[in-house]
Amino acid sequence: MNTNIEQPVHKEQGWPYWMKLIVVLCLGWTAMWIYRQTLPSVYPEMELDLGVSNTALGFIATCYFFSYTAMQIPAGILVDKFGQKVIMIPGFILFAIAPFLIAISTSINMIYFASILAGIGCGTYYGSAYSLSSQNIPADRRGLSTAIINSGSALGMAVALIGSSLLVKQMGMSWQTMMYISGAIIVIMVLVFAAVIKGAKSHSQVLATKKDIEVETEEDKEGVMKRLLAPKMLSIYFLYFGTCYGYYMIVTWLPKFLQSERGFEGVAVGFAASLVAFASIPGALLFSRLSDKFQSKKISLIVALELAAAIMLFGIISFTNETALLIALILYGLLGKLAVEPIIISYVADVAPKKGYGTTLGVFNSCGMASSVIAPPLTGAIIDSTNSQSLGFYVAVAVLVAGAVLFMLMNRKQTS
Repeated sequence: MNTNIEQPVHKEQGWPYWMKLIVVLCLGWTAMWIYRQTLPSVYPEMELDLGVSNTALGFIATCYFFSYTAMQIPAGILVDKFGQKVIMIPGFILFAIAPFLIAISTSINMIYFASILAGIGCGTYYGSAYSLSSQNIPADRRGLSTAIINSGSALGMAVALIGSSLLVKQMGMSWQTMMYISGAIIVIMVLVFAAVIKGAKSHSQVLATKKDIEVETEEDKEGVMKRLLAPKMLSIYFLYFGTCYGYYMIVTWLPKFLQSERGFEGVAVGFAASLVAFASIPGALLFSRLSDKFQSKKISLIVALELAAAIMLFGIISFTNETALLIALILYGLLGKLAVEPIIISYVADVAPKKGYGTTLGVFNSCGMASSVIAPPLTGAIIDSTNSQSLGFYVAVAVLVAGAVLFMLMNRKQTS
């Protein structure tokens, strides 16, 4: 009897829950990328303060991304078992410790340890955020909503670049100041998650409602593994590796390149580097819509965007004219990783084995994140051995072009 009376009480006031989730998850990526991008932005100051090499500085990012990548599968299992909120909040609490530890560090080894902690904490976010969004955002709003959530990474990158250039390079504050600010933002996000995110159903409850998850034979498993490692799929993994390689090389080393090789100073370093982030937001929104409208043109669109991004990378390292360099940075942001990523993920959904889709996405994401472990220290080692960043950019261009060509060759005979 009372059930009819209680029903209206559950009506949400204001924004629907899924809209609140979009904002909160976007801000979660923003907080993560403020931390991620702050350290590369102050590498020159850290180099002077700690007296370490470029290779050692690049290894900071490797520590973070290695532990972040290693956490993806365990975190996904934990999210399935205990729910997103239960895993995300402790992860961000662990993440919050890292910037404060880095701020008081007196050695590079302590910074490495803190970076590993940050990677483990952040590693809980990907599975939690995207399972929350897939469960709660209406299917017809999911493409654009995902692009908006992803744009938090660009926003965080821009805030870190401009903030560090203004406070550290322009106003002369210590690089540790940015770490304290980053830590405070992460603590605020923990409180926001606790207030906004609802508890989710357990994985067992979700499975109980699905009828298509039945007994899987050994033949099925062999078929999934065979298709998972088919040449077409391997070409997609390599394409994503190349896409991420150029992106993580840029976000790690671009501020130093602008400062040491193109003569940018003070806040100009942050504004110039942040052009990539600002341009990537409209790029992501535009191309996510286009990929939904022109399903049959995905392969052509992916290859065109990848080759255009490679040309812009080449332009960034080649142009000495300031205006041409800034245009290349804007176009790389507009056409690069964040623009093409939703289309690649959509294509993976089209061609991946249906019974092994989760496994395919895990392998796919691991291949992309592997580049984040390799690109920063490799580029640092190249800088130390050549005293220039040019070769590091050329390597990124070569890997990106090779990935695009291989993908085109392996996927051009696709039949509808």
